[in-house]
Amino acid sequence: MAKTTKDEKGDKGDKAAKPAKPAADAKKTPKAAKGGKGGGGSQALDPAPKASVGKPRMQRYYDDQVRARLSKEFGFSNPHQVPRLKKIVLNVGLGEGAKNPKAVEAVADELGIITGQKAVITRAKKAIANFGLRVGLPIGATVTLRGARMYGFLDRFVNLTVPRIRDFRGLPTRSFDGRGNYTFGVKEQTMFPEIDYDKIEQVHGMDITLVTTAGRDDLAMALLREFGWPFRGETPRSLRVA
Repeated sequence: MAKTTKDEKGDKGDKAAKPAKPAADAKKTPKAAKGGKGGGGSQALDPAPKASVGKPRMQRYYDDQVRARLSKEFGFSNPHQVPRLKKIVLNVGLGEGAKNPKAVEAVADELGIITGQKAVITRAKKAIANFGLRVGLPIGATVTLRGARMYGFLDRFVNLTVPRIRDFRGLPTRSFDGRGNYTFGVKEQTMFPEIDYDKIEQVHGMDITLVTTAGRDDLAMALLREFGWPFRGETPRSLRVA
């Protein structure tokens, strides 16, 4: 048998070491994985761009026009002094709710349709024997609106709901509480265009409260006038909202 020399052993070792080159090349390939031009798989890992959600038109109207007019009218030097809407609360009370829980659920569903937000069922906190009322029984429903839904509801109420009220002569001007909050009542929920008259179980009213940061009734009234609020004996301001 022929013996192999040292030179032949070196040649065989070099040939065996050559296949290791692709491993070095593999270290250079992550450029495509980092989002290079040829890295198609990296696009699935990148987060999708968030769609920009625009403000309701009534909120844009307040930011663009109402704030400047109120600052000029009352001489506010600080922009934080300008009153604004904080929240809108819709509340329905049903005396027969303790005996008919399904009626309360129907009212809660109607409030959800009107406002676009799920209503909360209110329950009795005290027991009154004369009314057959016990603690925890459902007696009504309420919804609290803030932000975009608050301005959306205000826009629909002023421009769509109020013109549907029969024999409408304006909302009262004496319904402020002395701290810039305004509360009024409506007799029928059918005044809202979202309600289908053929699908309601019973006609009921509700109380609507507009909570502001004014702290004074005159500031709150001026704020509502800017939104085109239909006060009794006054011509509502015509809104120019884009």
